[in-house]
Amino acid sequence: MQELANKVAIVTGGGYGIGRQIGLVFARAGAKVVLAARSADRLAATRAEIAALGADCIAITTDVAKVTDCARMAEQTLARFGRIDILVNNAGIEGATKLTTDMTPQEWQEVIDIDLTGTWLAARAVLAAMKQQKSGGIINISSGSGRRGYPFRAPYSAAKWAMISLTQTWAGEWGRAGIRVNCICPGPVQGDRIERVISARAKAMGVSYEQVERGFVSAAAMQRMVTEEEVAKVALFFASDQSSGVTGQTLNVDAGFIMN
Repeated sequence: MQELANKVAIVTGGGYGIGRQIGLVFARAGAKVVLAARSADRLAATRAEIAALGADCIAITTDVAKVTDCARMAEQTLARFGRIDILVNNAGIEGATKLTTDMTPQEWQEVIDIDLTGTWLAARAVLAAMKQQKSGGIINISSGSGRRGYPFRAPYSAAKWAMISLTQTWAGEWGRAGIRVNCICPGPVQGDRIERVISARAKAMGVSYEQVERGFVSAAAMQRMVTEEEVAKVALFFASDQSSGVTGQTLNVDAGFIMN
């Protein structure tokens, strides 16, 4: 199926992990894909994978925390493809795993700048083009930490909660312009990133890696973590006309880790 045939999709944090998988799934669905991230090497590798599928794809080195980078990302996309149909706000960092009293202002601010302000700046950069088209879709990748407080990860949790609020706010602001805005909250996702998260959490709590891992898995109704592809398939649903009447919504993709 070509659910996104002739659509132009920007995926921030598109070099690896969930962003990489969203790029691949969108490409298979017929989209023209723009990958944006800070790591040029990872972008190049993912771009090559997407090109091997026969899809049209460009990579733009982008720090979403910078106004000029986000503006350039939108400008280069429009210059190449003439439109922007989808923005996936996936760029983000884990940040420090520490008690609030042990965290520095710099550690707090770095997470807020990338995970939250970067989401706002990227959307701000593409909304004018979407408004002119009278159509578009923004998909924010939040987290289960946006649904429930997350000890030792205060800035991350705060940013992810705020992304849900931005989703609802933008849906209300831009719905009349034909722009839909929705949000995904992945739970623990198999891959390198969750391994780093588990290691840092085990160290901060003074417990074993296995104990933290068991806690993540046992709390899920399906007794497992989800995959990057499972998250990407939900992003495809939000990006496609299959969800044409859906906006301002947040959906957990977490194997039943949080059910609300």
